Amino acid sequence: MSTPLADDGAPDQRLHPWSWLFVLLMQLRQFLLPLVALVVFGGRGDSDEEEMWSNLAALVVIVVLVAVSILQYLTFHYRIGRDAISVRSGVISRNRREIPFARIHNVVVHQNPLHRLFGVAELRLESAGGNRPEAEMRVLKLDQALALEQLVRQRGQQQVASGDTTAVQTPDVPAEDVLLQLGTADVVRVGLLSNRGWVVVLAAIGASYQLFPRGAVDDAIEHGGRQAFGYASSLHPATWVWVVAALVMVIGFWALLRVFSVAVALLRYHGFRLTEHERRLTVASGLLTRMRTSVARRRIQAWTLRETALQRWFNRRHLRIDIAAGVSTDGERRDLRELAPLATPEACNTLVQHLLPQLQWPPAQWRPVPLRGWWRLCLPALVIVPLLAAGAVWEVGPWGALVLAWLPWSALRAHRTMAHMGWHLDARYVAVRGGWWQRWWRFAELDKLQALRLGRSPLDRWLGTSSVWLDTAGASGSIALCLRYLPEAEARAVFEQLNAALGERRLRW
Repeated sequence: MSTPLADDGAPDQRLHPWSWLFVLLMQLRQFLLPLVALVVFGGRGDSDEEEMWSNLAALVVIVVLVAVSILQYLTFHYRIGRDAISVRSGVISRNRREIPFARIHNVVVHQNPLHRLFGVAELRLESAGGNRPEAEMRVLKLDQALALEQLVRQRGQQQVASGDTTAVQTPDVPAEDVLLQLGTADVVRVGLLSNRGWVVVLAAIGASYQLFPRGAVDDAIEHGGRQAFGYASSLHPATWVWVVAALVMVIGFWALLRVFSVAVALLRYHGFRLTEHERRLTVASGLLTRMRTSVARRRIQAWTLRETALQRWFNRRHLRIDIAAGVSTDGERRDLRELAPLATPEACNTLVQHLLPQLQWPPAQWRPVPLRGWWRLCLPALVIVPLLAAGAVWEVGPWGALVLAWLPWSALRAHRTMAHMGWHLDARYVAVRGGWWQRWWRFAELDKLQALRLGRSPLDRWLGTSSVWLDTAGASGSIALCLRYLPEAEARAVFEQLNAALGERRLRW
């Protein structure tokens, strides 16, 4: 029989006494819509007896949820050993899980406003892969959560203080090096230079369709539009008045989006602080809900720099990383992703050079992609836009041909995008760049590559080009690590060089 990793001599510990309340609130949030529907629609019966039964059913559901929450608190125990954490949980089916410290890739300390009111925090221990955390502790005292985070950071070297059966002694927190810190003005700038306001608009539209009866929103918008247009028409304004009114509406909507975007940025990035200690990075941020997440530097798989046209005009960029960690069941990323929500190019480059001192970033020279196939990037527009223009002419007459004005812009964007594309490869890392209106740079160390693929489409065969696709663990986002549209001979040479590097790594293993 194997010996458990957690020390059997260590005392079992419970969650915070109010833990059941937070579990109950989480469950009520999941069952909120069914309960509301049961109370509201179930109470619309023809008799008082039907209304009574619907209210009774809702009360029974709430009582059951309360009982389950209390049972979960009473049956959840954890034990901190020298090398691992042991977690025992389950109401009907009892489970015991041994989590070695070395297996934990990410530690998340989460505090929403209610957590902060009670002085508690939710702790999640996460590993690479999988779609659930290794352990979720709802909830611990804040000092316990921070102490456990520190223990994981030190990979189990700290010992639980002897004689304490109720809490983990908080070790002396070592000084951390601050790599990046954003003040309020910086966070406001993040909001002004991003498009996060659309999140609020789309969420409001989705909520309105969920809360109101089907068709009510469309009818209200149509009715309001007709009234506004009818009132404006009755004033018999000149053409220039219509133009000015349209511009005012566009500018007003854009300003409203900026306000929403700043609000979202403040909620998410207020107090943003990136620190480092013993080759482990930690990010803490949030206005109402505070989130503290950390990851070892060796877990970083790939790096991505991005800048929109607006950010480029204000000399700002965005730095993200890929981590070998899983995704939650609802598709939400749980791990540390953003190292710099917004910073100057020099600050981003300095941060990369600090964390990857063995690399030369940015590369001294980028190898360009041949321009002769630039038109392939605007092929979708060449097919779709004429069809849309034909439909518009059919519906509104000759003015519909204005849709064709998109073609020159599409051609210009395709040509400039191909001109900006480039790649770099040396003995340590591979990097690609692309985009024009919105530019990006993506790179990874050769030791972090997981798979290679040499791809050729029918169009590639006609133009004599190939693309080399590279895969890393934890890859996310819309930007692929791919050397596109290289001449076939050059692509094969790159593929062989990268394949040889992967072979050398397997031999070292």
